[in-house]
Amino acid sequence: MKRLLLILGVSMASLIAASAAFAGPSGVNLAWTKCFGEGSPITNKNFACASNAGTNLLVCSFTPSKTSATVNGNEVVLDILTTSSTASAAATGWWGMKNVGTCRATSLSVNGTADAGNTVCLDEFAGQSTSGIGAWSPTAPPGGWSIGAGNEPNHWRLVIAVAVPNTALASVDNTGEYFSVNVSVNNAKSTGTGSCAGCSDPVCIVLNSINLTAGGGANDELIGNALAAGSNIVTWQGGVGGGTASCAAVPTHNKTWGAIKSLYR
Repeated sequence: MKRLLLILGVSMASLIAASAAFAGPSGVNLAWTKCFGEGSPITNKNFACASNAGTNLLVCSFTPSKTSATVNGNEVVLDILTTSSTASAAATGWWGMKNVGTCRATSLSVNGTADAGNTVCLDEFAGQSTSGIGAWSPTAPPGGWSIGAGNEPNHWRLVIAVAVPNTALASVDNTGEYFSVNVSVNNAKSTGTGSCAGCSDPVCIVLNSINLTAGGGANDELIGNALAAGSNIVTWQGGVGGGTASCAAVPTHNKTWGAIKSLYR
């Protein structure tokens, strides 16, 4: 894990730029269950919260704007937003699912296993990547974020590091969509004794950015916009204030390097 965090720190200083500054053919996609580019993407997940079994898979993917043959990692940032207080309680809510002492401390995980059935979405690292959670932090939303009629959302930020050794560098170009990482959320403690409040509350999940690390400096590429024919937003239980359309009104804000470092203190 220390190795992953070191890799995460190599070039994340570039997150100081706003995602809106990136344009062109590049972009990121987010979908439930399977890669967005595989067709018929699932952008909303409804769950009856009547079972503690099963998992929900979020698939992160991207298309870069340039060709690179030296990609050694991805730095992935997702934001989770809701206007509900029951879902957002850091220790007791359903979305308190990673840190020690929270209600569902073992319910969040990540992996680099691409679906073997993919025919469009390319496995960037050919199954050789190692991935880990750098930070899962409930935090105040950046200024200007709102969902619905003046509601200021509760907010978590998930930071993920994906890396390969120098013997397994990836080659990417702007003609394909590439799988980056899976985010797995299990259904533990959704019902019955010891269950956590907030499972049924609507949530917006935004794939804020994917930073392709390729040796640092000009070789790296921070991708922080949705693909023109895709979406970097999914919803849980129908989303907030009208679903994905309302969630799309929430701007993606990349934090400064200092703010990212503060997540590890």
